[in-house]
Amino acid sequence: MSRTVAENIADITQRIQAAAIRSGRDPQGIRLMAVCKTVSPERIRQAIDAGVTCLGENYVQEAREKIPAVGHGVEWHMIGHLQTNKAKYVVQLFDWIHSLDRIEHALELDKRAGRHNRVLKVLVEVNVSGESSKNGANPSHVPALVRQISALPNLSLQGLMTMPPYVDDPELARPYFIALRRLRDEIAAAHIPGVSMAELSMGMTNDFEIAVEEGATIVRVGRAIFGDRP
Repeated sequence: MSRTVAENIADITQRIQAAAIRSGRDPQGIRLMAVCKTVSPERIRQAIDAGVTCLGENYVQEAREKIPAVGHGVEWHMIGHLQTNKAKYVVQLFDWIHSLDRIEHALELDKRAGRHNRVLKVLVEVNVSGESSKNGANPSHVPALVRQISALPNLSLQGLMTMPPYVDDPELARPYFIALRRLRDEIAAAHIPGVSMAELSMGMTNDFEIAVEEGATIVRVGRAIFGDRP
Protein backbone atom coordinates (compact mmCIF):
# COMPACT_ATOMS: atom_id res chain seq x y z
CA MET A 1 0.00 0.00 0.00
CA SER A 2 1.43 3.37 -1.03
CA ARG A 3 2.22 5.94 1.64
CA THR A 4 0.35 9.22 1.86
CA VAL A 5 1.94 12.62 1.40
CA ALA A 6 1.34 13.32 5.10
CA GLU A 7 3.10 10.07 6.12
CA ASN A 8 6.08 10.93 3.91
CA ILE A 9 6.35 14.41 5.42
CA ALA A 10 6.17 13.03 8.97
CA ASP A 11 9.00 10.61 8.15
CA ILE A 12 11.19 13.30 6.55
CA THR A 13 10.56 15.68 9.45
CA GLN A 14 11.72 13.02 11.91
CA ARG A 15 14.87 12.41 9.84
CA ILE A 16 15.61 16.16 9.73
CA GLN A 17 15.19 16.38 13.50
CA ALA A 18 17.49 13.39 14.08
CA ALA A 19 20.18 14.82 11.76
CA ALA A 20 19.97 18.18 13.52
CA ILE A 21 20.34 16.62 16.96
CA ARG A 22 23.29 14.49 15.78
CA SER A 23 25.10 17.66 14.76
CA GLY A 24 24.15 19.71 17.82
CA ARG A 25 21.66 21.92 15.98
CA ASP A 26 18.17 23.11 16.86
CA PRO A 27 15.73 21.33 14.50
CA GLN A 28 13.57 24.47 14.56
CA GLY A 29 16.24 26.20 12.48
CA ILE A 30 15.64 23.96 9.45
CA ARG A 31 12.77 24.30 6.99
CA LEU A 32 11.44 21.58 4.73
CA MET A 33 10.63 22.82 1.24
CA ALA A 34 8.26 20.66 -0.80
CA VAL A 35 9.46 20.76 -4.41
CA CYS A 36 6.32 20.51 -6.48
CA LYS A 37 7.52 20.33 -10.08
CA THR A 38 4.80 18.45 -12.07
CA VAL A 39 2.75 17.94 -8.85
CA SER A 40 -0.98 18.74 -9.01
CA PRO A 41 -2.54 21.48 -6.85
CA GLU A 42 -4.53 18.78 -5.04
CA ARG A 43 -1.40 16.95 -3.89
CA ILE A 44 0.30 20.24 -3.02
CA ARG A 45 -2.63 21.03 -0.74
CA GLN A 46 -2.11 17.66 0.97
CA ALA A 47 1.46 18.75 1.77
CA ILE A 48 0.21 22.09 3.12
CA ASP A 49 -2.38 20.29 5.26
CA ALA A 50 0.49 18.17 6.63
CA GLY A 51 2.33 21.29 7.80
CA VAL A 52 4.52 22.34 4.87
CA THR A 53 4.74 26.14 4.60
CA CYS A 54 7.45 26.41 1.95
CA LEU A 55 6.95 25.32 -1.69
CA GLY A 56 9.54 25.24 -4.47
CA GLU A 57 8.89 25.54 -8.20
CA ASN A 58 11.35 25.08 -11.07
CA TYR A 59 9.48 26.59 -13.99
CA VAL A 60 7.75 29.95 -14.29
CA GLN A 61 5.13 28.68 -16.73
CA GLU A 62 4.07 25.93 -14.35
CA ALA A 63 4.04 28.36 -11.42
CA ARG A 64 1.80 30.79 -13.32
CA GLU A 65 -0.88 28.11 -13.46
CA LYS A 66 -0.31 26.51 -10.08
CA ILE A 67 0.23 29.39 -7.64
CA PRO A 68 -3.17 31.03 -8.30
CA ALA A 69 -4.82 27.62 -7.85
CA VAL A 70 -3.08 26.88 -4.54
CA GLY A 71 -2.87 30.42 -3.17
CA HIS A 72 -0.41 32.60 -1.29
CA GLY A 73 -1.01 31.24 2.20
CA VAL A 74 2.45 29.66 1.94
CA GLU A 75 5.87 30.87 0.78
CA TRP A 76 6.67 30.22 -2.89
CA HIS A 77 10.34 29.76 -3.74
CA MET A 78 11.77 29.87 -7.27
CA ILE A 79 14.50 27.23 -7.43
CA GLY A 80 14.88 26.83 -11.19
CA HIS A 81 17.18 28.64 -13.60
CA LEU A 82 16.33 32.32 -14.03
CA GLN A 83 15.66 33.83 -17.44
CA THR A 84 15.65 37.59 -17.92
CA ASN A 85 12.50 37.52 -20.06
CA LYS A 86 10.58 35.82 -17.23
CA ALA A 87 11.61 38.30 -14.51
CA LYS A 88 8.33 40.23 -14.72
CA TYR A 89 6.44 37.07 -13.77
CA VAL A 90 8.97 35.93 -11.15
CA VAL A 91 8.64 39.09 -9.07
CA GLN A 92 4.85 38.80 -8.99
CA LEU A 93 4.67 35.06 -8.26
CA PHE A 94 7.50 34.26 -5.84
CA ASP A 95 8.52 35.29 -2.33
CA TRP A 96 12.06 33.90 -2.58
CA ILE A 97 14.52 33.32 -5.44
CA HIS A 98 17.16 30.62 -4.83
CA SER A 99 18.87 30.68 -8.22
CA LEU A 100 20.42 34.13 -8.62
CA ASP A 101 23.90 33.69 -10.10
CA ARG A 102 24.70 36.79 -12.17
CA ILE A 103 24.44 40.53 -11.76
CA GLU A 104 22.42 40.98 -14.98
CA HIS A 105 19.59 38.93 -13.50
CA ALA A 106 19.86 40.75 -10.18
CA LEU A 107 19.53 44.13 -11.89
CA GLU A 108 16.45 43.02 -13.82
CA LEU A 109 14.78 41.52 -10.75
CA ASP A 110 15.54 44.66 -8.73
CA LYS A 111 14.02 46.88 -11.42
CA ARG A 112 10.89 44.72 -11.74
CA ALA A 113 10.44 44.35 -7.98
CA GLY A 114 10.68 48.11 -7.58
CA ARG A 115 7.80 48.60 -9.99
CA HIS A 116 5.66 46.40 -7.75
CA ASN A 117 6.91 47.99 -4.49
CA ARG A 118 8.29 44.62 -3.43
CA VAL A 119 11.49 43.53 -1.74
CA LEU A 120 12.37 40.02 -2.90
CA LYS A 121 14.36 37.65 -0.73
CA VAL A 122 17.15 36.09 -2.78
CA LEU A 123 19.91 33.53 -2.47
CA VAL A 124 23.02 33.33 -4.63
CA GLU A 125 23.34 29.96 -6.35
CA VAL A 126 26.91 28.67 -6.19
CA ASN A 127 28.36 25.99 -8.47
CA VAL A 128 30.57 24.40 -5.82
CA SER A 129 31.30 21.32 -7.96
CA GLY A 130 32.45 23.26 -11.03
CA GLU A 131 30.33 21.02 -13.28
CA SER A 132 29.72 22.67 -16.66
CA SER A 133 26.21 21.17 -16.75
CA LYS A 134 25.17 23.10 -13.62
CA ASN A 135 24.11 26.70 -13.16
CA GLY A 136 25.52 28.82 -10.38
CA ALA A 137 28.28 31.34 -9.83
CA ASN A 138 31.91 30.31 -9.52
CA PRO A 139 32.73 30.31 -5.78
CA SER A 140 35.60 32.75 -6.34
CA HIS A 141 33.19 35.27 -7.90
CA VAL A 142 30.54 35.08 -5.19
CA PRO A 143 31.92 37.64 -2.68
CA ALA A 144 32.01 40.33 -5.40
CA LEU A 145 28.53 39.38 -6.63
CA VAL A 146 27.20 39.59 -3.06
CA ARG A 147 28.59 43.14 -2.75
CA GLN A 148 26.93 44.15 -6.02
CA ILE A 149 23.57 42.71 -4.96
CA SER A 150 23.82 44.39 -1.57
CA ALA A 151 23.49 47.79 -3.28
CA LEU A 152 20.12 46.91 -4.89
CA PRO A 153 17.23 48.29 -2.82
CA ASN A 154 14.55 45.81 -3.90
CA LEU A 155 16.54 42.63 -3.28
CA SER A 156 17.27 41.27 0.19
CA LEU A 157 20.15 38.82 0.10
CA GLN A 158 19.57 36.03 2.63
CA GLY A 159 22.30 33.46 1.92
CA LEU A 160 23.53 30.83 -0.54
CA MET A 161 22.22 27.81 -2.44
CA THR A 162 23.92 24.87 -4.15
CA MET A 163 23.29 21.57 -5.90
CA PRO A 164 26.13 19.06 -5.53
CA PRO A 165 26.73 16.31 -8.12
CA TYR A 166 24.19 13.49 -7.97
CA VAL A 167 25.84 10.52 -6.25
CA ASP A 168 24.50 7.17 -5.08
CA ASP A 169 26.29 7.50 -1.74
CA PRO A 170 24.99 10.67 -0.01
CA GLU A 171 28.17 10.85 2.07
CA LEU A 172 30.01 11.88 -1.10
CA ALA A 173 27.95 15.09 -1.18
CA ARG A 174 29.30 16.21 2.20
CA PRO A 175 32.41 18.07 0.91
CA TYR A 176 30.22 20.26 -1.30
CA PHE A 177 27.96 21.20 1.60
CA ILE A 178 31.00 21.96 3.74
CA ALA A 179 32.39 24.17 0.96
CA LEU A 180 29.16 26.18 0.74
CA ARG A 181 29.01 26.64 4.51
CA ARG A 182 32.63 27.85 4.60
CA LEU A 183 31.96 30.30 1.77
CA ARG A 184 28.91 31.57 3.64
CA ASP A 185 30.98 32.03 6.81
CA GLU A 186 33.68 33.91 4.87
CA ILE A 187 31.09 36.32 3.42
CA ALA A 188 29.30 36.72 6.75
CA ALA A 189 32.60 37.67 8.41
CA ALA A 190 32.88 40.64 6.02
CA HIS A 191 29.73 42.19 7.58
CA ILE A 192 28.48 43.65 4.30
CA PRO A 193 25.66 46.15 5.01
CA GLY A 194 22.22 44.90 4.00
CA VAL A 195 23.36 41.29 3.58
CA SER A 196 22.19 38.40 5.75
CA MET A 197 23.96 35.08 5.40
CA ALA A 198 21.52 33.21 7.62
CA GLU A 199 20.28 30.79 4.95
CA LEU A 200 21.90 27.75 3.32
CA SER A 201 19.60 26.08 0.80
CA MET A 202 21.14 22.66 0.19
CA GLY A 203 20.19 19.01 0.29
CA MET A 204 17.54 17.08 -1.62
CA THR A 205 15.78 13.72 -1.36
CA ASN A 206 18.94 11.58 -1.50
CA ASP A 207 21.23 13.70 0.69
CA PHE A 208 19.22 16.09 2.89
CA GLU A 209 20.34 14.48 6.17
CA ILE A 210 24.02 15.10 5.29
CA ALA A 211 23.09 18.67 4.33
CA VAL A 212 21.41 19.23 7.70
CA GLU A 213 24.49 17.91 9.50
CA GLU A 214 26.57 20.48 7.59
CA GLY A 215 24.36 23.49 8.25
CA ALA A 216 21.44 23.52 5.80
CA THR A 217 18.58 25.80 6.85
CA ILE A 218 16.33 24.89 3.88
CA VAL A 219 16.21 21.40 2.38
CA ARG A 220 14.50 20.94 -0.99
CA VAL A 221 12.63 17.63 -1.11
CA GLY A 222 10.33 16.47 -3.89
CA ARG A 223 10.49 12.76 -4.67
CA ALA A 224 10.50 11.65 -1.01
CA ILE A 225 7.29 13.63 -0.45
CA PHE A 226 5.34 13.16 -3.66
CA GLY A 227 6.86 9.99 -5.11
CA ASP A 228 8.60 9.51 -8.46
CA ARG A 229 7.58 11.95 -11.15
CA PRO A 230 6.02 10.62 -14.35
